[in-house]
Amino acid sequence: MSSSLPVARAIDFLCERTSSKSRVMALLAHDNGPSSLTAVLTCKDPDQAFEAVGILRRVLARRDATTVDHELKALTTEMPDAPAGWLRQAVVHAASGTWQAQPGTLFVVPDPDPSEDETASDVPSGLVGHPRLKDLPGKVVRIAHLYEFHVTDEDALLRAAVDRGWEPLPASELGDDDPRDLIGAVMALTEDPDVAGTQTLEEQSSAELLSVEDGDELADWSAAPVVTRFTHGWRLRSQQTRPAAEDQTPNFAALFATRDCPRKGEDEDSEECGWQLTPRTADLLHIALVVLADQTYDDAQRLGDQFLSDADSATWGVFDRLPPLTWTADHRWRLRMARAFDDLAADLAKGNWPNPTCTAEEMALHLAIEDAPTYREDRPAEDDHNTLPEHEDDYGWGSCSDLMFQDHDVLMLFHSKFTGIEDADHPANQFLGVGDLREAAWFDPFDNRGIRDPRRGFRR
Repeated sequence: MSSSLPVARAIDFLCERTSSKSRVMALLAHDNGPSSLTAVLTCKDPDQAFEAVGILRRVLARRDATTVDHELKALTTEMPDAPAGWLRQAVVHAASGTWQAQPGTLFVVPDPDPSEDETASDVPSGLVGHPRLKDLPGKVVRIAHLYEFHVTDEDALLRAAVDRGWEPLPASELGDDDPRDLIGAVMALTEDPDVAGTQTLEEQSSAELLSVEDGDELADWSAAPVVTRFTHGWRLRSQQTRPAAEDQTPNFAALFATRDCPRKGEDEDSEECGWQLTPRTADLLHIALVVLADQTYDDAQRLGDQFLSDADSATWGVFDRLPPLTWTADHRWRLRMARAFDDLAADLAKGNWPNPTCTAEEMALHLAIEDAPTYREDRPAEDDHNTLPEHEDDYGWGSCSDLMFQDHDVLMLFHSKFTGIEDADHPANQFLGVGDLREAAWFDPFDNRGIRDPRRGFRR
């Protein structure tokens, strides 16, 4: 190979498989030009090609060919002479980390003799064409996981990952913030309940059924990134959002004192024995509303009059959780949305059930009921919440959703099959008696509900 050829660097090795052959490719980076894929070897056994890729990746990561001597000898003994020779030569190059090659050319590798398999076809094996969600006859479940690991012993973590067959990225591919590829090592071990050398700080899962009617699509076909919202932490926020000393936390034990059913043991389904909003439920719902109000004020300050879709941040506390028709709202609309959470929190602080008086408050209460359960998790025994009296109706979030609303019409705005229903002139809107759900009407008071004091202003 001529020494005058430019030097390229191997970044990775890949395997290309068809029904007639398998080809190992090297991904090269060039100093003057784009990266390129070049053939390393071709063989008919897909398992041999897959194993060859593993050997080359390990050599590339360690820059040491001696670490694969045994594997290389065993594999090349099984392979035909030509691909075995190409693999040995590629191992030498992988160990050096440099390649003398024209962009797009590493080795000239002839395809297998067509006479060896006259009926062979280059049609890829397996499923041809990834289906779309609408093409699948059954249910599709999407599961996302969230983990947080505190690395307490880097060496133990790396040893465990290597023992599982993990190979670190080349040093040239690693940044100064992670020179040992701890991220890759942790990722290689996350299927284990305990990752060696780490302490698990958080583990959450989110699951949903995908629905064409709701506008869902499989990840490979999705026009937008797949985004999953996990529950947020309560520790810092619950402390920050407790009222200041001059405005103490409401005494929910007194405000929502529970009562015994007078017909206990006789007819517990009577109206007198119905579900109660208990002190513990009210406390968590109040925390959720105050947190959401603070997040909404923060979002409003950052966004101003910008359209949400045009803003440069993908991390919002509340506004990206609202129906898309609200994403073009202005700053004042957003301040009024923040106040909607405050108004409902004030209902609870007065000992009343949260009383949505407009569409915005209905949406606010839906979000609070969704978030409230997260503020119950992992609370220490001495926490104020745990000193409140217990009751069998505690944390009845389903009952909150059933009993605190006139209807759930606002939730239709999240579903693509109801596009246009926000307009009071839309036929489906008139048929269902939905009313005006357009952004501008969100703060119009319901006819049969109390009207908030128009002089109350904004908390922030």
